[in-house]
Amino acid sequence: MKVDMTSLPDNLDQLKEIIADMAIEQSRYLKENDLLRERVRLLYAKLFGKKSEKYAANGQNPQLPLFDMPEPADIEPEKETVTIDAHQRQKRGRKTLSEDLPRVEVVHDIDESEKICGCGHHLSRIGEEVSEKLDIIPAVIRVICHIRPKYACRHCEGLETKGATVKIAPPPMQIIPKGIATAGLLAHILTAKFCDALPFYRQEKQFIRLGAEVNRATMCNWAIHASEVCQPVLELLHREIRSGPLLCMDETSVQVLNEPGRAPTTKSYMWVCRGGLPGKEGVLYRYSPTRSGDVAQELSQGYAGVVQTDGYAGYDFLDKTTGVKHAACLAHARRKFDEAAKGLGKGKRGSAHVALQYMKEIYKIEAKAKEDQLTPDELVSVRNEQERPILDELYLWLQEKAGRVTPRSLMGIAVHYTLKQWKRLLVYLDHPEMTPDNNSAENAIRPFVVGRKNWLFSGTPRGAKASADIYSLIESAKANKLEPYHYLRYLFEKLPFAESQEDYDALLPMRVKSENLALGDVVSGV
Repeated sequence: MKVDMTSLPDNLDQLKEIIADMAIEQSRYLKENDLLRERVRLLYAKLFGKKSEKYAANGQNPQLPLFDMPEPADIEPEKETVTIDAHQRQKRGRKTLSEDLPRVEVVHDIDESEKICGCGHHLSRIGEEVSEKLDIIPAVIRVICHIRPKYACRHCEGLETKGATVKIAPPPMQIIPKGIATAGLLAHILTAKFCDALPFYRQEKQFIRLGAEVNRATMCNWAIHASEVCQPVLELLHREIRSGPLLCMDETSVQVLNEPGRAPTTKSYMWVCRGGLPGKEGVLYRYSPTRSGDVAQELSQGYAGVVQTDGYAGYDFLDKTTGVKHAACLAHARRKFDEAAKGLGKGKRGSAHVALQYMKEIYKIEAKAKEDQLTPDELVSVRNEQERPILDELYLWLQEKAGRVTPRSLMGIAVHYTLKQWKRLLVYLDHPEMTPDNNSAENAIRPFVVGRKNWLFSGTPRGAKASADIYSLIESAKANKLEPYHYLRYLFEKLPFAESQEDYDALLPMRVKSENLALGDVVSGV
């Protein structure tokens, strides 16, 4: 920077003041430059680096000292000898084909003339070699013709009689009255979109190749109608989710084009909560045009137990809700430090790696406890004896760091986020039904995020709500180890006949047994 020497004062004190101001300004610019470079490195890491958040120090797994607070410069990697106990290695290779798959036997035999030995005697069969090949029959479109004979009395033709002169069987009850879609077709279309992320416009092209025309608008209308018919089941599903000891919640954005009073580019949100009795859990999606905490309040209304969420402020009301224990997610805190580590640049080490190593020790203990299949009481005991001291050390380290890091830096953001969530992060220690993180909710919402990459947006709020309802049914079926297509087909076949709450309750994914979903050569609606 050029300075006009003639404009400088001759007074020494004034010159010192100018130099001091310039030094302060330069320091501010340098600090701002460092923060911007940090974010650029993080952006490059997100775009071109590994997506995994798994952490290993220098490619190794050093044990972290638990009872002091080393800085990165104080950590010296030591050479260590790792002894691996003798164990059996699982043979790698092609997996055997499932015994549940139907099999067609094709015998490749030699000619009868070749079954004569050179001595003149017939050869005896001493065994066989079997090689299995996997085959597939492409989808087959067929038309189910429902024929209802009409009956009339020839002797009463032209006469006035009481009652109907023509009798006919009532039409079969269908999930879509007067529609051409059977329960099987509807289940196929919805599973393809909401389970396999295949948009309706792509399915439309598939149907054309198969010799049928089913346009995307029709499929949209069928999906909306199906969600409306399933409302009694979805209401009971919401009840089941709130009946367990743990409720996990999360949300993600969704774009809805034709929403009244809002621009097409405005963000809307898809909320998800997962809960229920252990082993019989359900997943409920809920569409909302806003990210307001009112949606979370409605989803958790009447619930008593532990609610696990991320650090979004919309969940803060849970801290004041009677009967609810609000828990946080350790994975979100770890992600902040992972971003801080990536912001340093490749190959560089900093304080973020110390925090990541602490958290890695927590997950090692959790993995060992899961492998040992500990009882709930044993798990709580292990957590308090082994994990609590690590967390106590981490807390002291975070407090010491909080006064030394720049709040706007990635490291400062990670430290202050974790300290703010600290009390919530400790809740899992005394609740064996929990894990340290909220991954079950994130895993539940991931299918929606994957689908969103394909279909990009919803056309209307009504369509977004229908998507939420169908995702709820499919993901709840998967949570209960039911094949989604078979469950939806079973549900759509039984729904038209349901009349009481007991009938609807029997259709919940946690009530249906997988053996009841086996399909033969059945005709929907008969």
